[in-house]
Amino acid sequence: MTTLNRGAREPVIVGIADLPLLDGMVLTPMSPLQAQARVAHAALKDAGIPMSEVDGLLTAGMWGLPGAGMLPTVTVGEYLGIVPRFMDGTNIGGSAFESHVGHAAMAIEAGKCEVALITYGSVQKSDRSRNLAGRPAGLTMQFEAPWGLPTPVGGYAISAMRHMHEFGTTSEQLAEIAVATRKWAALNPAAMHRDLIGIDDVLSSPMISDPLHLLDSCLVTDGAGALVMTTAEHAKALGVTPIHVRGYGEAQTHWTVATMPDAARLIPAEISGKAALEMAGISRDAIDVVEVYDSFTITVLLTLEALGFCQRGEGGAFVSGQRTAPGGAFPMNTNGGGLSYCHPGMYGIFLLIEAVRQLRGQCGDRQVANAKTALVHGTGGTLSSGATCILTRH
Repeated sequence: MTTLNRGAREPVIVGIADLPLLDGMVLTPMSPLQAQARVAHAALKDAGIPMSEVDGLLTAGMWGLPGAGMLPTVTVGEYLGIVPRFMDGTNIGGSAFESHVGHAAMAIEAGKCEVALITYGSVQKSDRSRNLAGRPAGLTMQFEAPWGLPTPVGGYAISAMRHMHEFGTTSEQLAEIAVATRKWAALNPAAMHRDLIGIDDVLSSPMISDPLHLLDSCLVTDGAGALVMTTAEHAKALGVTPIHVRGYGEAQTHWTVATMPDAARLIPAEISGKAALEMAGISRDAIDVVEVYDSFTITVLLTLEALGFCQRGEGGAFVSGQRTAPGGAFPMNTNGGGLSYCHPGMYGIFLLIEAVRQLRGQCGDRQVANAKTALVHGTGGTLSSGATCILTRH
């Protein structure tokens, strides 16, 4: 695969922002558009770029469906008062924003835009709704939803059970992920849950969908995030420190879990991870910090195997002994993740924001020492899609 252009039009991230929350909710009542506007302005301020220079807009979400959310870039662009010449409303679930980074990188390289703004916002906890309730199941969903499969946790539980059956993976091994992630959250003042937990706490928490417990499952919160991308040349002129987008990849296999090719194998992550690493020309051993989607603990286990950090079936052993916790050999999900930091429906943009902060050295007590290279992987749907980005400080 062709590597990215290393010249003046090399795509870089120059601005990030996320929304402050209190107990997982916005500090004052607001709409998803207001939330996105706040983080958009904050990310542009971080980059030193005015809103008037934004000529690329990428966004996704479940807000405003049916209605304005059917045309997300049009709606957000109108609200922000900008007229972009490059737009992307790709929605492949929580991995959409890793996909957006790749798409924006291609657009910047090709001269289709100079400043790309990526946004996401949700106030699902404040609204006590994901705006999906009460709608009849249609298309492929009609073959699952009427029979009572809880979505999305039921599909993830099927994968967890299959992995246990094939490889002997245990609930204790899945719990290792939740415990380690909570240790990172304890170091993050912005995390919703910071009290330390143990393996027994995870196993004794209520069963949501066998074998996944409450503490195996992500939070339900509000949240918003934004990233600003431009060229390396522009970043130099601005005098800001850029984070380089060295590689990216994306893939999808199914929507409903009944058509998942292999319930114990995350094929989209295999494809997207391989593509991103080859494009970047970087080995797995060169990765300093890993940020992967943790909608459920099984998501993490499958992702680590698919990305090649361990062999298939060895994910349980790989995460054991608090390997991914602070002080462990494999720093992962360093802000507390979707399990303990926040999860406003689509979490992928927060993986990117945390990776940029780590590479900038802005993470305080949870900072990974001398972090130069990060791998970010988002998962969408019911283990349906995957997108991977490789980011570097130099």
